Amino acid sequence: MIDFAVFVVALGVGSIAAWQVFHWIYGKKLLSDKKENIRVEANILLEKIEQVFKVVLAEGYFTEIYDHNAKKDFWGLFKTTNKALIIVKAKVSVGYDFSKMKFRRDADTRRLIIEGFAPAEVLAVDTDYKFYDINQGFVNPMKHEDYNALLAEAKAMIKTKAEGSDLPVIAANQLQLMMRQLASSMKWELEMLPEAKEEI
Repeated sequence: MIDFAVFVVALGVGSIAAWQVFHWIYGKKLLSDKKENIRVEANILLEKIEQVFKVVLAEGYFTEIYDHNAKKDFWGLFKTTNKALIIVKAKVSVGYDFSKMKFRRDADTRRLIIEGFAPAEVLAVDTDYKFYDINQGFVNPMKHEDYNALLAEAKAMIKTKAEGSDLPVIAANQLQLMMRQLASSMKWELEMLPEAKEEI
């Protein structure tokens, strides 16, 4: 009787072991089949080409900690809170759009006269975002549009901070130096009218 019991237990353990081995081998085959069937498609559309003459003359690197905390009241019965902490790292490029420059040339005296110049502007904001401490309300979860709005707001704040920094002044100094060197290399004299200097 004991031999029969041992036989039954051994048979049960063997069956379980065989099932595990079969499952492990077959499971690996399924995973490998899935990996082989992965297909990636990308469609890149070129919508528009424009000719521009914009020159970057100063770059600044910013880090912003953006703390979002929004509460929503539901009919005065209860409130839900959406919280997110975003760390934004950005490279801001400041320079000039030369298509906005007003100038004239005096070939007789070999002078390039700058009559007007648009002020330095933010030409590009390259950002990298990381989300931390996301806490969503059960009734009012954050949607894809909410994330996009948060990122747009954080980017706008970086741009405003860059415009109020020393970057436009540095870009203006670089512009004058570049224009003078350019005119000098062609044996021309550069003249900036007072209005143009004020705009820069």
